Amino acid sequence: MSDILHHMISSGPRPVAPFSHAVEANGFVFVTGQMPTDPDAPDAPLPEGIEAQTRRVVDNLKIVLGGVGLGLEHVTMARIYLTEFERDYAALNDLWPTFFEPGKLPARTTVGVTALAVGALVEVDLVALRP
Repeated sequence: MSDILHHMISSGPRPVAPFSHAVEANGFVFVTGQMPTDPDAPDAPLPEGIEAQTRRVVDNLKIVLGGVGLGLEHVTMARIYLTEFERDYAALNDLWPTFFEPGKLPARTTVGVTALAVGALVEVDLVALRP
């Protein structure tokens, strides 16, 4: 078993709770759920709508992955949390494949929740595998 590495990415989003941006063990990298906050202006209003918030969340995930030398192509599993599941699920499904190479989507679970930190509509956490 390898050591467990805890990563905080200096250019990453400001954490909304006490956590590491990512934790790595045995080649797997577990990325904490990211919010649609702007790392350069963490107190700015959130983007409007599910599409804009999802794009910001994925940008934040790419920052964290990049900080550990990985990219979206290394993602094996994604969990998506939506506060307005019925309203936003179809729009999310239309947008989600655009972030990945065709035919190489990660496994995914999408869950409806009653609320998310900072009043977000969407949060995504990932599992990636180091090559």
